[in-house]
Amino acid sequence: MVVLRREIGDVLRDARQRQGRTLREVSSAARVSLGYLSEVERGHKEASSELLGSICEALDVPLSLVLREVSDRVAVAEGLLIPDTVPVELTASLRGPDEGLGWARARGELAPIG
Repeated sequence: MVVLRREIGDVLRDARQRQGRTLREVSSAARVSLGYLSEVERGHKEASSELLGSICEALDVPLSLVLREVSDRVAVAEGLLIPDTVPVELTASLRGPDEGLGWARARGELAPIG
C-alpha cells in the first residue's frame, strides 16, 4: 500500500541530500524543529500544506515539482504508465517533414503497465 506521507518524505529527503544540506540547516530555514522535519522525511508525520510549503521554500524547490515527483512515484507504485506531458501539438510542430508520428501517436492517458 502506498502511504503518501512516506512518498512526500522520501522526495523531500532526496532533494535535501542532493543539495548536500543537513536536517539542521533546512529545519532552521523552514522554521520547523529538527525532530519534526526528521519525522516528516521518514514518513512518520504528515506535513500540513503550510509546513510543506515552508520546507519547499527552504529547499528552494517549487512545491509543484515536489508534488509532481510524489505523484509520479505513486503512479509507478500503482502500476501505471506515466505519460509524457509534452502536448501532441508541440511534438507535431517539432517533427521534421519526413518523420512519422512516432511516440506522439501512442501518447495517451495513464494506462496500466503490462
